[in-house]
Amino acid sequence: MLKIKLARFGKKHQAHYRIVVNEARDKRDGSYTALIGHYSPVVPKKLEIDVKAYEEWVKKGAQPTDTVAALFKRFQSGTPFPAKKATLSKKAKAKAKAAAEAPVEAPAEVVETKVEETVQA
Repeated sequence: MLKIKLARFGKKHQAHYRIVVNEARDKRDGSYTALIGHYSPVVPKKLEIDVKAYEEWVKKGAQPTDTVAALFKRFQSGTPFPAKKATLSKKAKAKAKAAAEAPVEAPAEVVETKVEETVQA
């Protein structure tokens, strides 16, 4: 059975992958039947997939791995690397959590004071 999977290349902590068609039981980084794309998760991030070749191999019966299927879906969406949301530092998270858990105090009662008018005769 043919699989569309990632073959890892690159140095430690600088991995990049080739998206390849290969026999399911063959080694991950061994020889492959066809090269249909490249994926680099580190800076500069890059995702290139030959859509026609991918679809042809799927029609022939090649099954993509879960990771490759997710990458293909992201590639089809047009934004394979969406911008990350801003994250808070640990101190800011702890401060926000403490503020959320603090008991809410009821407003102080308003005390009316009567002002005595002095009448001058």
